[in-house]
Amino acid sequence: MSILFEPIGIIHTSFKEAVGVPIQGALNPNTTGEVEIFKEFQKGLKDIEGFSHLILLYYFHLVENYSLLARPFLDDIPRGVFAIRSPKRPNPIGITVVRLLERKENILKISGVDMVDETPLLDIKPYFPEVDAHNTDRTGWMGNKLKTIGGQKLADNRFR
Repeated sequence: MSILFEPIGIIHTSFKEAVGVPIQGALNPNTTGEVEIFKEFQKGLKDIEGFSHLILLYYFHLVENYSLLARPFLDDIPRGVFAIRSPKRPNPIGITVVRLLERKENILKISGVDMVDETPLLDIKPYFPEVDAHNTDRTGWMGNKLKTIGGQKLADNRFR
């Protein structure tokens, strides 16, 4: 089986390479960027201004290969790729919830970015906290590690 996706737009950020990109947009809410929706998909933006947050699905276009085991951020133990958020995946698809700041025609100004400049956008979905936010009782190997990091965290070169 073959699956083919065509981008609906491009994500523009100030990050020209993977090293130095914020790790997790929610941990870096002040990083801003723009989503350029290709003109043929602009009608699909109707009513999007009513949402404060959007889910962006995108393609990790700089990833050349993948590893089923990798050492994640905040841990020294190699973990399975499906238990971490590494961009080096069998299908290099990323997902980030961003804040929609403004729409001007086919351009969305957003914050909370954690993507490299010119990342191909595959889809946009509105964020609904009632169905997208879940109370969890297990966070696997992560435990409480996120609570201890504080401040902005940037990607290193482990995922090149």
